[in-house]
Amino acid sequence: MAEVPTSDALLRRLEWTVIRRLDGLLQGDYRTLLRGSGVDLADLREYQLHDDVRHIDWNVTARLQQPYVRQFIEDRDLTAWFLLDLSGSVDFGSAEVTKLAVAAGFVATLARVITRHGNRVGAVLYGQQVDTVLPPGASRLHVLELLQRMRTRPKARTPSARGTVLADLLKAADGILRRRSLVFVVSDFISAPGWEQALARLARRHEVVAVRVFDPAEMELPDVGLATVEDAETGEQLLIDAGDPAFRERYAAIAQQHEEALLQGLLKSGADALELATDDDLLDALLRFSDLRRQRARLKVPGRFPAHFKRAVAA
Repeated sequence: MAEVPTSDALLRRLEWTVIRRLDGLLQGDYRTLLRGSGVDLADLREYQLHDDVRHIDWNVTARLQQPYVRQFIEDRDLTAWFLLDLSGSVDFGSAEVTKLAVAAGFVATLARVITRHGNRVGAVLYGQQVDTVLPPGASRLHVLELLQRMRTRPKARTPSARGTVLADLLKAADGILRRRSLVFVVSDFISAPGWEQALARLARRHEVVAVRVFDPAEMELPDVGLATVEDAETGEQLLIDAGDPAFRERYAAIAQQHEEALLQGLLKSGADALELATDDDLLDALLRFSDLRRQRARLKVPGRFPAHFKRAVAA
């Protein structure tokens, strides 16, 4: 496993390799990536079930006999929140990069892009429970503090039979975020059921992007023969025969079922979704995400697109 850089070293590296290039490639149009709820009207579109009723344009609705909502461009007072699932499963990585490292890179990049444009970011951190709430701030030092808190998150003293309950994080955030905000839910979505409803509720009040981090080995088990595996959150251990083709086939089928359930949950929630793999390039992923949001805005396509947008674009 590669050595984990300090928060300052990580941010400095990203400022040279990703953040400045992202700013340049967006050519100042970072609003495409962060489109949300400012004061400048951007567009009108038909009302969808997940929309905030406060954004209905009643004059247009009365004229067209069909509910329409207003879409806005961010003003200078944008507040973004990162809801961070830092449970034990994010420490996994089949190569040199863990899911936690991917999450940290994403948070550092987006937080710095947002604060460089004069806006604020805050965070809610979850381990086995909601451990930390970092109020919004707008400085580079604030971003460094956020990264440091991710690095030094409280470790579970004892395994939890509950595992991750992502709904706890989302429900807690629903009570903390009083003002409509841009919200990034960063998680591997390996969780007990019930997060779908909590995410949908959050998406009705805020502009929500679900950022799913994953490792390719979670989709397809490598042939490593007999091996003992341990659940990073519950501590349960199992002896498996990864050399058995039938076992690997069953594993792949279960992984596919999880993928389909996750996709359906995200689609129903009304949140946009971004998928980040441990072997992906962060800049490329953010630019693809920005392009899809721009295309959706230009085509006036309401709602959301699936987590597997990268695969769809590649096809």
